[in-house]
Amino acid sequence: MDKPENAWLEVEGLTFRYHTRQEPAIQDLSFDLQPGEVMLLAGASGCGKTTLMRCINGLIPKIYRGNLEGQVRVFGKRVNEMSMAELSQSVGTLLQDPERQIVGSYVLNEVAFGLENLGLPRGEILEKVDRTLEYLGISYLRDREVFNISGGEKQKIALAGILVMEPRILLLDEPLASLDPASSHEALQLFRRLADDGISVLLVEHRVDEVLAIQPERVLYLEQGKQVYFGDAQGLLDVVDYRRVKLPARAVLRRARDAEPPPELQPALPPRSAQPLIDFQGVSFRYRPELPDVLHEVNFQVHPGDVIAVLGANGAGKTTLVKHALGLLKPTRGQVLLEGKDTRKLTVAQAAHTLGYVFQSPTQMLYAPTVEEELAFGPRNLSHPPEQIRKDVRWAIQTVHLEPELKSPPLALSFGQQKRVSIAAVLAMRSRILMMDEPTAGQDYWNYRSFMDAILQMPGFEAILFITHDVDLAVIYANRILLVSNGRVAADGPPPEVLRDDERLRACRVLPTSLLELNLELLPQTGRFLRAEALAEYAG
Repeated sequence: MDKPENAWLEVEGLTFRYHTRQEPAIQDLSFDLQPGEVMLLAGASGCGKTTLMRCINGLIPKIYRGNLEGQVRVFGKRVNEMSMAELSQSVGTLLQDPERQIVGSYVLNEVAFGLENLGLPRGEILEKVDRTLEYLGISYLRDREVFNISGGEKQKIALAGILVMEPRILLLDEPLASLDPASSHEALQLFRRLADDGISVLLVEHRVDEVLAIQPERVLYLEQGKQVYFGDAQGLLDVVDYRRVKLPARAVLRRARDAEPPPELQPALPPRSAQPLIDFQGVSFRYRPELPDVLHEVNFQVHPGDVIAVLGANGAGKTTLVKHALGLLKPTRGQVLLEGKDTRKLTVAQAAHTLGYVFQSPTQMLYAPTVEEELAFGPRNLSHPPEQIRKDVRWAIQTVHLEPELKSPPLALSFGQQKRVSIAAVLAMRSRILMMDEPTAGQDYWNYRSFMDAILQMPGFEAILFITHDVDLAVIYANRILLVSNGRVAADGPPPEVLRDDERLRACRVLPTSLLELNLELLPQTGRFLRAEALAEYAG
């Protein structure tokens, strides 16, 4: 392929195999990235996207070892001939999991970290930090402790720490994973603005439908490490499998008209009953006495048969609320009852017999030397019989499609794979109530639909609750929506009832998606919310 002379990034015949693997992670990739261009890098989890980014930012071969063939050039220089210090001033990388990237205790220190390593004068550092925070609209976080901000806010801080270095090429690895819908929209507009200001942006994202809204100049699509498509965004809509890649709802509708309708999902949960499994009674909470309340007089129940999606802005209090159910946090005022027992009087281990909780960040859960041992740890601590543990570990790992990784170290896997391991670890415990914090973060469309389908159809769960910024996940799977805003319950009810109030959604920083809009349009015919391909038979 002929390369334009002004390409800032050139990749030619790139193949890489990790020394621990038999097969290459990426094979014979060739493309270029132009100044001021947004390029979407898409593909299923494990297709080689993160490996490609490591080849560009120098982590391969300097940190990750293996067999490397082909060339990567940044501004005409071979990456493997550049120092990491030189690369870091030209190429900025935002990782999938901000927990892995943040090293400072306070936001100001974190954003200033890279500049301090360059030895810049303090006055210049502070000026650059303040300008970057203002550019991102997060100046209000400047003096906050990193520990006390939400996952989405941490993502913004990690991005600030990169932009303050003024890179000319920006690599973004799943930057929307921890952001609420309004923040995702703002982030995408920011990436477009950065490109329009001259920065080259390579954006890895599973939420293809959202990225297409900012009109990326080109799309690179990978399957099993191979380059399947490289061209404009419109061409992608006709090439990829809409069952595997999250495309705009109307594009799916157009392509699904002549296809067999998908089988209807039949949840295995029990019928809804009046006796609550979890009961929040006037719950308020603050992290320290001198800080304001994070939750305000929350009254909320979880009943058998509930599939609840918790929606709301970053920092709204969603994770804080859910952690109270397991007893990880105790109310400042009010009480939480788990099957009628006050969580203040229960240990987390006692609560875990009833409730399984998947943390937002998988690194907060994973520690074992292998995936298999990770999955067996919980049920073993709950004194499950050995044969039952083996059976449940097999079911859990099959549910998340990670059977080949049973003997792998969990922390050596990609963020998306780690997230699936953390979900499987809780599934293997066979808790009666399943709570998941951002279960689809870092997941490709096919994988998350597949494991969500399996979870809902597996007998044993009495109720499921998931925190999500993915409105479509709520549209497809929830039978109840809990909308949280500023530590309060803003709405609680059936999805069509809660999600049709556009003004209230936007006030809570939840934006309608193409799938939600299509479902609301066809609701008189369908009577319920459906996935896009199932709507094809109702559309005129």
